[in-house]
Amino acid sequence: MARVVVDPIPRIEGHLRIEVEIQNGKVKDAWSSGTLFRGLEIILQGRDPRDAHLLTQRSCGVCTLVHSLAGVRAVEDALKIQIPPNARIVRNLTHAAQNMHDHPVHFYQLCALDWVDVVSALKAEPGKTADLSNAVSGRPQSKKYYEGLKGKLKAFVDSGQLGPFANAYWGHPDYKLPPEANLMAVGHYLDNLRQQVHAAQMTAIWGAKNPHLQGHLPGGVTVIQQLDADRIAHYLYMLKEQIAFIEEVYIPDLLAVAGFYKHWAKIGGNKNFLAFGDFAEGDKEPETFYFPRGAILNGELKLAPVDVSKITEDVSHAWYEGDKPLHPSVGETKPLMGDALKGAKPDTNGKYTWLKAPRYEDKVMEVGPLAQCLVSYVGGNKEIKENVDGALKKLQVGPDALFSTLGRLAARGIKCLVNAKRAEKWTMDLIENIKKGDTKTFTSYKLDESTSGMGAGLADVARGSLGHWINIEKGKIKNYQQVVPSTWNLGPADAKGQKGPVENALIGTPVADPKKPLEILRTVHSFDPCIACAVHVIDPHTNEVYKFRVS
Repeated sequence: MARVVVDPIPRIEGHLRIEVEIQNGKVKDAWSSGTLFRGLEIILQGRDPRDAHLLTQRSCGVCTLVHSLAGVRAVEDALKIQIPPNARIVRNLTHAAQNMHDHPVHFYQLCALDWVDVVSALKAEPGKTADLSNAVSGRPQSKKYYEGLKGKLKAFVDSGQLGPFANAYWGHPDYKLPPEANLMAVGHYLDNLRQQVHAAQMTAIWGAKNPHLQGHLPGGVTVIQQLDADRIAHYLYMLKEQIAFIEEVYIPDLLAVAGFYKHWAKIGGNKNFLAFGDFAEGDKEPETFYFPRGAILNGELKLAPVDVSKITEDVSHAWYEGDKPLHPSVGETKPLMGDALKGAKPDTNGKYTWLKAPRYEDKVMEVGPLAQCLVSYVGGNKEIKENVDGALKKLQVGPDALFSTLGRLAARGIKCLVNAKRAEKWTMDLIENIKKGDTKTFTSYKLDESTSGMGAGLADVARGSLGHWINIEKGKIKNYQQVVPSTWNLGPADAKGQKGPVENALIGTPVADPKKPLEILRTVHSFDPCIACAVHVIDPHTNEVYKFRVS
């Protein structure tokens, strides 16, 4: 099986291919192709279930923690293990830290340069930039700081080596920020490079290391020796630092960018959203989730319950065997081979991706921070509602603006802030438990050759709803299926011809210049595919295919 590679679906690198057809200045059709086979499901067959969370972490080089979380939850569900309250809290704290890492990294390092023209910043007047910084940022900088920053940026440009700022469409007419705002944003881009290191360190406090943490295991967590005042104080100190950055820099920057791009509040939206919910605050799940489980259907701000038994995966347009949608608990991962594979070249009239097409009740569903915010907004999370209403009021737009590329970006920042603030409470809950003498972090269980069971490990992570399904037979893994956020969002059309979420979001997007498809990057990157993507654009008048590689 030459295509079995222990390498994740597209998250960081160039394993996603987007093809669009443009007519009359707008995207008429779109195809999303995952071009790398994963195969972790096959590798796990026959293994000890306690290996699942360790191996599935290798799905990604960034989100290792969340696959570990889903993996241990799947085994615990199959074996009916109830973890202690301290283990639940520690998992919440590490998961929250992962979100504090991922969301700002997405905005500044993976997405902001679609909206911020770095080269334009060379035209900025440092004094005016300092004035702008004083007006909109919680961390104003001086004229001298911006003079220095501008000088460093000019040296980059003059050398012709733009480094992280290379390969973009600088000067594109749809860049709307004035030079001073661009220079301020470049400064915050660099600030976040330092801030993300601290967020990663927070996960390592409880997870022993990052990436590929060792702190989870079926039954609880491994950190009983870390339940002391010094460790907790260290986490709390760094948590407050993260909250300050989100409040003083990240949120103001989001609102400032949104103010210049309000027309993007009508572009790139979907109508159906799914959130598994997460961050349990008690033993009952999903009833005690801080971010609730639910669905939004047909663009109506009304909460619909979710029954995860109604999830299926369709492979009609994917390079797999199979002729009908299957629930992940009985799902199959059987890649085409030989003549049937035909070199795995995308055929937009046939099979064109390694990603399956997840559906809920046969519907296309977007997952991710926007889905989590919408479900929480109508599902009783008052902190989410207050922050969303505040952002809408400040931007002077209605709730319809949430169903858009701009809404997707804003929801990520709001979710990050609310999650971080709630982590303060969970830290205090942990302290109270320890003061009472409760230091239990693990529940023992039996697992041998007589053990059988089926379970699901669900998590709502930075990129969306993540599910691991496991079938244990005679103490070994008989079947394992992962349905990850990028599969939900970047998957292909199904047998009924229903396009995937990112394909739907792209259709109708205006493109000013097919040779500089900045608008396409904005919507694709708003889903946080976390990759360098190859974008192919077809001009229907010339049949010329433009190819772009973005980093």
